[in-house]
Amino acid sequence: MKNSIKLTALLVLASVGVFAANPAKATVPAGDKISFSALPSHQGVDIKVQSASAAKAIVIISDQDGNVIFKDAMPAYKEMEKGYILNQLDNGDYTIEVIADHQTVTKDVHVYDEDGAKEFIISE
Repeated sequence: MKNSIKLTALLVLASVGVFAANPAKATVPAGDKISFSALPSHQGVDIKVQSASAAKAIVIISDQDGNVIFKDAMPAYKEMEKGYILNQLDNGDYTIEVIADHQTVTKDVHVYDEDGAKEFIISE
């Protein structure tokens, strides 16, 4: 009798330990993906959104003080792609935020002059 009680208590402790070791994670449905890349002309950024369900994506470009410089709604499709030209921005640091169906991705962008042309670096 004592052995069965000890064995039951041991199994309960082991199962609690397994559940406590795996914290719950926010789930993003398979197929939801937001990616950034430079436009072929290197004057802006190309944003691609793949979503499990057709949903609008919002793109917000803000300056380093948090002032919204530009806001755009990408159409509601499962796969969306749109380019944004950055060469009209003043030199400085900016944030590009993309809000899609189940996630938000934020990238920092640094705009500067090099050899008389605007260049930018997107954080990884």
